[in-house]
Amino acid sequence: MIREKGILIVISGFSGAGKGTLVKKMLRTYDNYALSISMTTRQPREGERDGVEYFFTDKEQFEENIGRDGFIEYACYCGNYYGTPKAYVEEQLEAGKDVILEIEIQGALKVKEKFPESLLLFVTPPSAEELQRRLVGRGTETPEVIAKRLARASEESEGIEAYDYIVVNDDLDVCVAELHAIVDAARRAPVRREQFIKEIREELKGFAKGAE
Repeated sequence: MIREKGILIVISGFSGAGKGTLVKKMLRTYDNYALSISMTTRQPREGERDGVEYFFTDKEQFEENIGRDGFIEYACYCGNYYGTPKAYVEEQLEAGKDVILEIEIQGALKVKEKFPESLLLFVTPPSAEELQRRLVGRGTETPEVIAKRLARASEESEGIEAYDYIVVNDDLDVCVAELHAIVDAARRAPVRREQFIKEIREELKGFAKGAE
């Protein structure tokens, strides 16, 4: 049988919703996922490593990559560029891996335009109050930055309807299981089984000719 391509999975959500923790748990729990590492011009947070959490670069290098059409999507968020390098994603999809893009809403909508078969998932905490608590609890940003992130979340909430599914990240293990179940079901959608459909049609045509 022809090997099916993987699914392009876009995971977005408010800053502080726990997307990073969720994705890491997905990768540890299941072996069919590959993470697309984004490139960014923001400074690394404590413990982040270049080439692991992000590819860290400067504005000049990022804009050179834009000129070479080296991104699936890119956007500016809170004064910094974020983008999805193209080559790695295409390689993993062809190998049959389900590739996770952890990107913000602007980039997600651009991906959906270019790849209509992609699966868009929006992660949110159970309440705005919980979102604020998590942002403060990280201890990585000033009150001014936290206020900007909450204001940005208010803007992003206007675009949630563009996503295929919403997942509430209250209990991490439950959320991981829900996400995997959604992806597993999405894999069976006809739009993502084009090669299988083509193959079985050809086989059935052969039977039909034999019956004539």
